[in-house]
Amino acid sequence: MFALKRNLFLFILFISLTITAQNKKSVVVLELFTSQGCSSCPSADKALNKVKQTQSNVIVLSYHVDYWNYIGWKDPFSKKTYADKQRRYAQKFNSETIYTPQTVVNGDSHFVGSDTSILNEKLKTYGKIANSNTIKISNVERLNDAYSFDYTISGVVTEKQLRIVLVINERKTEVSRGENRNKNLINTNIVVNEIYKPIQKDFKTEKSTIKIPDTVSVKDTLSLIVLVENNDKDILGGVEQNL
Repeated sequence: MFALKRNLFLFILFISLTITAQNKKSVVVLELFTSQGCSSCPSADKALNKVKQTQSNVIVLSYHVDYWNYIGWKDPFSKKTYADKQRRYAQKFNSETIYTPQTVVNGDSHFVGSDTSILNEKLKTYGKIANSNTIKISNVERLNDAYSFDYTISGVVTEKQLRIVLVINERKTEVSRGENRNKNLINTNIVVNEIYKPIQKDFKTEKSTIKIPDTVSVKDTLSLIVLVENNDKDILGGVEQNL
C-alpha cells in the first residue's frame, strides 16, 4: 500500500511538473525598426504596443531610424546608429535592402512589423524555445544623469556579450509634416540609449551603468532592459525592469 501511494504521488508530481514546463514561456525579444516619417509604421507601432500590454514574456524595443527624415519630418528619436544596426541585421539575413517597419525576433529572423498574423506565429514559435541564459537585475539606483545596477547571469557566457538598453516606456508625438502629418503617434519602448559590454567568464555579480540622454524629459517613465547575445547577434536571454 505504501509503495502504491508513493508511486501515485510521484506520478502526480511528474504530471504537475510537465504541465508547468509546458505552460512556461521563454523570453522573446522583438526589435521594431520604425520611423515617425514612415506612413506604414504606425500600424506596426500599434501592434508592438499591444504585444507589450498583453504578453508578459515578451520584451519589445523600438529603434527609430533616420533615413526617413528627409521627407519633411525629423523623427526626434531617430539615430544613424540604429539604421546602421539594421544594416548589420540585413547582412546577417543576406538581405540587399533595409525597410520599415521591420521587426526582428530574437536577432534570428525578421518580418514586416505590421503583419500581425506573422507576429503571432513568431511569438508562439519562439515562446517555446528555451533561453540559453537567464538574467537577474538588482540594486537599481539613479545617479544624477545615469542609472547603476547589479546583474547576474546564469548559463554559459562564452563568446557572448551584454546589451544594456534604456527605453522611454511611451511617448505621444504630434507630427506636423511628412507622410504622417496631422497625426498623433504613440511609440512604445523607445530606445534612447544602448551600450554593449563584454561578459566576464567567471563572476557572481557585476555592476554596470547607463547614461540618461537629453532626449528623456522629466515626464517620461523609463525601463531598463538587459539582453545576452552571441557573436552572431542571436538574443539568448533578457530581462526588463521598470525604473
